[in-house]
Amino acid sequence: MKNVTMIAAVGKNLELGKDNKLLWHLPEDLQFFKEQTMGKPIIMGKKTLDSLPRLLPGRLHLVLTHQQLEETEQIKVFRDLDSLVEFIKELNQEVMVIGGAQVYKQMLDYSDKMILTEIDAETEADAYFPSFNKDEWEQEVLCSHEDKGIKYRHLVYQKKR
Repeated sequence: MKNVTMIAAVGKNLELGKDNKLLWHLPEDLQFFKEQTMGKPIIMGKKTLDSLPRLLPGRLHLVLTHQQLEETEQIKVFRDLDSLVEFIKELNQEVMVIGGAQVYKQMLDYSDKMILTEIDAETEADAYFPSFNKDEWEQEVLCSHEDKGIKYRHLVYQKKR
């Protein structure tokens, strides 16, 4: 689908998180995430929603879950992938997949773009971004950074036609 973008910060082994928490605290990357997702619907699982300090302002939260969750003005709940995909098609605007691991895995085939912060480090994790064939994607490096000795770079992967 032309309007599904996945966004994540990953380690060298595609590490995403541990105990439902991010592995690295990089203020510039959090600001980058905010800039990339502001004003766009964000897709997540219930555990990712629970991990947020609060609902993210300026973004509609699309939650894919089998668990009970009350819909609000800012939260729309989907019980299965098919209904979420249909909703996305009708939206006709870019949506951002923000996690967690299971949701990334389910949405990978629907995504035509990924914005990844690739962190030049390894650490213990219990959640991983799905592996993907880099030959199927065009890669563009946006910029490189370093924070407290941690080197990382922002990349855009665009699915080849």
